[in-house]
Amino acid sequence: MTGDEAEPMLIGDMMTGGYGKGADILHECTIAVDAGQIAVIVGPNGAGKSTAMKAVFGMLTVREGAVRLDGEDITALTPQDRVAKGMAFVPQTSNIFTSMTVEENLEMGAFLRRDGIAQTMEQIYELFPILREKRRQAAGELSGGQRQQVAVGRALMTEPRVLMLDEPTAGVSPIVMDELFDRIIEVARTGISILMVEQNARQALEIADKGYVLVQGRNAYTGTGAELMADDEVRRSFLGG
Repeated sequence: MTGDEAEPMLIGDMMTGGYGKGADILHECTIAVDAGQIAVIVGPNGAGKSTAMKAVFGMLTVREGAVRLDGEDITALTPQDRVAKGMAFVPQTSNIFTSMTVEENLEMGAFLRRDGIAQTMEQIYELFPILREKRRQAAGELSGGQRQQVAVGRALMTEPRVLMLDEPTAGVSPIVMDELFDRIIEVARTGISILMVEQNARQALEIADKGYVLVQGRNAYTGTGAELMADDEVRRSFLGG
């Protein structure tokens, strides 16, 4: 294999599927992310963005196609088994334990680990300084943006190879969104692959190495973030002109 043909770190390859025995929501949909890169899934409401992410994480039935992590076929694995293989998923809601402290939330993230976690905890506090400051506070008392940092930090405690984020900036102010995106870039720089679904399509594509525009569960446009931002059709249809 040449460098150009190397298998991505994570790929949902030509996935067709839906929830349980229900109708297919995804139709030959492909989503991939390379090591240490950021891939973003955007598109209109009801396009199947979160469904595509959940399919990659094993939360719905993939009837056709395959999911591979670092070249290994993981299509049949449960979400728990995928976590053990190095995948972490941060859902959009209910992603923290509100009654526990920030530090306890982070400790919960490390439940699968059998080694010392102090070093990872320190790395997370360096990445998210506000969490160190508030580590003794109940996570439920934090602002929306700070809660998202707790959720991402908890996922990072598993030392994942791939971090999956479902609308990480939902409901936060533009300033907080920019800050979260800065942190996400920093996470990717440590070599972790990031796959995220984002409503704030324009801002997300600005930081994306790869972008996927989904429409009705199918790939409508795929390219680098810059290519999609420069595409008149994508801009007009999905980025508000």
